[in-house]
Amino acid sequence: MMIKIYSTPACPFCQMAKNFFAEKRLEYEEIDVSINEKAADEMIQKTGQLGVPVIDINDNIVIGFNRDEIEKLLTQK
Repeated sequence: MMIKIYSTPACPFCQMAKNFFAEKRLEYEEIDVSINEKAADEMIQKTGQLGVPVIDINDNIVIGFNRDEIEKLLTQK
């Protein structure tokens, strides 16, 4: 399973998302869009969104920390 979290250090919902994945013992790639301009452009291209977090689970995009949607994607094969 491939999980990416596009985030910024000051974002409380980003921290909630990272805590959620840590509790589930799931590895993820954290991408700080406040310092990585290329990744920020990639995030905007994928979603049209400027806000974080943007969570990419196996190429399925979740905007914000939507626990129900994330759990649904994690149970899909």
